[in-house]
Amino acid sequence: MSPTRARQLPEGPAKVRAVRTMFDTIAPRYDLVNRIMTFGMDRGWRRRAVRSLALPPGARLMDLACGTGDLCEELKANGYRPIGVDLSFGMLREAHTTAPLIQGDATQLPLPPAAVDGVVSGFALRNFADLVAVFNELARVVRPAGRIALLDVAEPDNAILRAGHRVYFRHVVPRIGAALSDAEAYRYLPRSYAYLPPAPALLNELVAAGFDHVERRLLSGGVTQVITATRSHQ
Repeated sequence: MSPTRARQLPEGPAKVRAVRTMFDTIAPRYDLVNRIMTFGMDRGWRRRAVRSLALPPGARLMDLACGTGDLCEELKANGYRPIGVDLSFGMLREAHTTAPLIQGDATQLPLPPAAVDGVVSGFALRNFADLVAVFNELARVVRPAGRIALLDVAEPDNAILRAGHRVYFRHVVPRIGAALSDAEAYRYLPRSYAYLPPAPALLNELVAAGFDHVERRLLSGGVTQVITATRSHQ
């Protein structure tokens, strides 16, 4: 992150506190705002992420930063056994899933080693204070040959699409959030894209943590990305 961006966005423990407070605040209308600002496409993106796991029915899956449980329900619909983990009590309180839910920090997951067959996460990478620590935790709790699918925002490669996306994401989304939920939170969320490292560095961090077959796919013209990987046997 550049020095200018670093001054604008919280880091370390301050980021953890800010993210927890923000999601506690926006939890009651989080699903509504998501549907409106993505034109309902977020549902399709979650389906793509779950399908990309390619694990057998009955597999135990963790939804990391599960929020209100959309991915937990998608996992259940695909025959998996989900468990949700989220930092925000407010989001867990608003959850609409029957899956087991746990409050916890992604850098210190409340699970034993090799406890799950895979992990999904929706739009959370840029909200973690330490991505390397999170990836190391994923490698710890996912069994060898298990799979992960990490869904998050991206920017289109096409210059025209990228310009339009930036206008929408940086100017329209905050106005939607301000009208329906919390203005400050939805000013932060577009800016939080700056937390994500460049794609090659992000993929290399997963390899260093103990994953292989790491792939990145852009969805909907490049406004969203899904990163998949397999836990190595080492």
